[in-house]
Amino acid sequence: MPEKVLFKSEAKQSQSEIASYLRTVAQNLEDGKQITLKSGSDSVTMEPPANPTFEVKAEREGPTDGPGELSIELEIEWDEDAADGESGSLEIE
Repeated sequence: MPEKVLFKSEAKQSQSEIASYLRTVAQNLEDGKQITLKSGSDSVTMEPPANPTFEVKAEREGPTDGPGELSIELEIEWDEDAADGESGSLEIE
């Protein structure tokens, strides 16, 4: 299935700035509100369903014998025309 990027923003941010963005997303999810992403003149508004799929990945990219790039990826996804996703268990400490 082809992918179309609706919005993208990438910039170095402080840990507290990132935490603030995540708190806003978390609060909107908890309240059942839509989520609007904005950067300059670009923006997109999305309405996650009550039970979207939540994917968490920890990755290391680069050579196996040297330093690489580490990442934590958090993804919330759902089918535009489908009912709520399946539930699963996840713990983040």
